[in-house]
Amino acid sequence: MKLRNAIALVMVMLILAALTACAPAETTEQTSPPQQTEETRDNRPDTDRSGNPITLPDQVDSIISMAPSATQTLLDLGLRDKLIAIDTYSAMYFDLEDLPTFDMMEPDTEQMAVLNADLIFTTGMSASAGADPFKPLRDIGVCVADIPSASGVDTMLEDTRFIAACVGAQETCEELIAQFQKELDELSAIGAGIQDKKRVVVEIACAPDIYTAGSGTFMNEMLTLLGAENIFGDQEGFLAVTEEAVVTLNPDVILTMVDYVDDPVAEILGRTGWEHVTAVANSDVYLVNTNAVSLPNLHVIDGMKQMAKMIYPDTYAGVEDPFAPGEAA
Repeated sequence: MKLRNAIALVMVMLILAALTACAPAETTEQTSPPQQTEETRDNRPDTDRSGNPITLPDQVDSIISMAPSATQTLLDLGLRDKLIAIDTYSAMYFDLEDLPTFDMMEPDTEQMAVLNADLIFTTGMSASAGADPFKPLRDIGVCVADIPSASGVDTMLEDTRFIAACVGAQETCEELIAQFQKELDELSAIGAGIQDKKRVVVEIACAPDIYTAGSGTFMNEMLTLLGAENIFGDQEGFLAVTEEAVVTLNPDVILTMVDYVDDPVAEILGRTGWEHVTAVANSDVYLVNTNAVSLPNLHVIDGMKQMAKMIYPDTYAGVEDPFAPGEAA
């Protein structure tokens, strides 16, 4: 029990930073690496997403990524060959075992300095204890660009554009965003027409330490755009809730992204006292792809498709579940 609770705590901490990626990630399709031009170099940012001033080198040829969401975005942009080191989670979830790894929570900045990276992408998760562990690198002139947790889709898109602008991959980025936006608009149009909204809860950590997402999170926005109602949408951020609270609010659908128990769906269906919860009584309890609903990047569109099919299978019958057997991820 102590081990499971410890794992749950780690899971929740990662989600709070919008970095959790607990299921093995699907292979990210890589495009040809973009070529930096004088125009793209002239349009690069001089502050990171946290508002800190940054000075990018004329040419970015070596990158360290300390966040799985940033790593996946760099792979999408075709920059696999420019990655020289990653965080330990990225190594677990993507095919990058050949690269040096660093602990996201306690990065070895001395060893990172030896690698002499042109650019390091970080997340607020690394500074969750209050201190900036990358300050020694900043002090010696290394370009460290921080990207805090995205609160919604628009923020997520700007984060993606920021990464692309830092590495001169704006054209590729806009092509990817255009496809994302097209698919998002299609889902949103269907969602906007739903009148009888189903009430949903997303479990990030399971009982007895249930964590979920409230308003001001991109998970909440995903549900809203699909035409569903988050039963904890009246509360802010990622939060701990009791079993009694979930039972009382009686969700129509329960989505779980827990993968540290053998069968999270069976665990929910078998909970004592949950027999009369509508979702449990109707067996409307589903395991979603954890990466696709937790990493704040363009791959959330795949998570939304899967969620749509689970919540409203008839309404979204024409939408393909990218994680269904035989369908592309």
